[in-house]
Amino acid sequence: MASDIGSSPNPELAAALHRLRSTLARLKAELELAETDGEAPPTKRLLDDVREALVHLSAAEDASQLRGSVLVVDDDSRLAEITARGLRRLGFDAGASSSLRNLRAREVLVFDLSLLEALDAAARQDIRRSRPIVVTGATDPGSRALAASLDASDYLVKPIELDELAAAINRRMAEE
Repeated sequence: MASDIGSSPNPELAAALHRLRSTLARLKAELELAETDGEAPPTKRLLDDVREALVHLSAAEDASQLRGSVLVVDDDSRLAEITARGLRRLGFDAGASSSLRNLRAREVLVFDLSLLEALDAAARQDIRRSRPIVVTGATDPGSRALAASLDASDYLVKPIELDELAAAINRRMAEE
């Protein structure tokens, strides 16, 4: 990992690790200073530093898992599960469904356009707010226009490549 926190491909992880290293360095210096001076270490300050280090460690762990949460919704439930499984192998927290459900905070929706006609206006509005990644077998201008009306962040034509989908998910997550 680069020492410049701005050069990391995951700046949140780099920043959390930087804060953790700084806290641990301060803790180490306090202990070494107390030992050199022959004094008892400042217990309250050290405990505060340990608590702070644990908070930074938790933030680093969260950031390292930050590939993000994804819901794959496809009318072909087997394809949805295969796609989600592939995304999990790439480090995403991915689930699969053949129907739409409420999205979790910051969850990216990968949505098969063929399911749209069965949804009511409220569900369509929810999809629009999520800026989904649309996957479809349709290549006609009408389908592209339908995806645009959903404010889709990407439009991928089946069969999709997993790397292409992961790149689209990462672009969508970068918008947050």
